[in-house]
Amino acid sequence: MTTLKAAELPQHIGQEVALSEWVEITQERINAFADATGDHQFIHVDAEKAAAGPFGTTIAHGFLTLSLLAGEFMNRGGAPEIGGVQMTVNYGLNRVRFIAPVPVGSRLRNRAVLQEAQPGAGYIQITVLNTIELEGSERPAATAESVFRVYL
Repeated sequence: MTTLKAAELPQHIGQEVALSEWVEITQERINAFADATGDHQFIHVDAEKAAAGPFGTTIAHGFLTLSLLAGEFMNRGGAPEIGGVQMTVNYGLNRVRFIAPVPVGSRLRNRAVLQEAQPGAGYIQITVLNTIELEGSERPAATAESVFRVYL
């Protein structure tokens, strides 16, 4: 991934600015997320009961998939790298959709496309369209617009 310069962000609107490595979704990760959030619905944590359900196996929580944007994908190249700035902070999310279930053992990666770069007082606010791809599927697992403030 090439490091982008803050002043050049508007030139990259509509372009892919990051593509992460694949991340495996294990049952251990799903169970840990269930414990952290208190969401122990059987489709996530009970392999036997989930096998008889609509997905045939346990699946990741939608919010587990989304949470990978905050750390795992960033650590694996799935977020734009912007050089020469004080800091970049998460400002929020727009238009989040969970499109396809993520069965245990699946692999996901994030593809990031810069949508907007709006100057503010001492910062540039950027909007990035994240497509969380599900390996082997024509449909993504999820999409979400991340909004960041890049402080100059």
